[in-house]
Amino acid sequence: MKKFNFILSIIFIFSFILTGCQAVPVQSQVGPTLNQVAKKDTPPPITKASITVESGPDVSSTSSNVDAQNESTAADPTQLPQPTPTPRPTLGPDDWQELPIFPTEISERAREIYQNGLARGNDPTHFSKLGDCQNITTYFLAIYDTSDLYTLGEQYQHLQETIDYYSGSWSRDSMSVKGGFNVASVFNPMLSNREFCEKNESPIACELRLYKPSIVLISMEEWWNGDTEKYESYLRKIVDTVIEQGALPILATKADNMEGDHAINQTIANIAYEYEIPLWNFWAAVQPIPAKGLLKDGFHLTHGVNNFTSSAQLKRGWVQRNLTALQVLDAVRRELQNP
Repeated sequence: MKKFNFILSIIFIFSFILTGCQAVPVQSQVGPTLNQVAKKDTPPPITKASITVESGPDVSSTSSNVDAQNESTAADPTQLPQPTPTPRPTLGPDDWQELPIFPTEISERAREIYQNGLARGNDPTHFSKLGDCQNITTYFLAIYDTSDLYTLGEQYQHLQETIDYYSGSWSRDSMSVKGGFNVASVFNPMLSNREFCEKNESPIACELRLYKPSIVLISMEEWWNGDTEKYESYLRKIVDTVIEQGALPILATKADNMEGDHAINQTIANIAYEYEIPLWNFWAAVQPIPAKGLLKDGFHLTHGVNNFTSSAQLKRGWVQRNLTALQVLDAVRRELQNP
């Protein structure tokens, strides 16, 4: 009987992985268009041709914070700051909708996390991705490691410096990215890449160990049955884990509103605000474009050609995703390198 139950569990896990990023029922979008944000941060068109986790793997449902260090950090430059954030006033329910697409400044806490990570050996030219099917290299960021797959144009030519700086990270297959992943899956060793990861090592731990990134871009769209508290507990665990390893997390909001009340995006923004870490407000980037950059299923992004000189292509979800992710990494890099 135990053997039979084990076989059923294995079948359940693999069926989840295969279906995790399939189309989902369309639900109405909620939330105003961000006129203020769009004017300030959305790339203007250029006219020339120019969480309960029953559907995921079984992992602990407890969100863990890293234990406080007992030794003084003054004498040890590699000692990391405590992951538990300093209490701050929370954002209002809709305040996240007015936040810019990419950060305009970096907090002192974020600088401290980054610098301590460098002191313990993290590579300043490495960033990692952590997420589900909207983060796979087939569509996301890999273009920047092949010059003929994107067109910056004069307006975005300054971004080439960041493309060159993170060369190799764009197209690298992250151990913590897979279609069907969710905020709990990244802690399950059964879903790790056994070719590269150690025995009993989770996808997130494997990625942080192998690549030693200084920055981790975290984008988790999957939310399952609407248990926002579960989603929040695991997202906090992800942020704590990344900070513990000395990498600076960048959290991303999502384009869809499958839950109907934007609860997931509100949670993501609140955690970024609380931990004083950068936020990529991708939701804001797609508000001004047709269908908010989504296909009819209300979840998947519209496809396009990554030509940022084309006003038509800038109205496509995936084009906005690739452009604004680059802008976020550019903004964060410049701020970190200029105290």
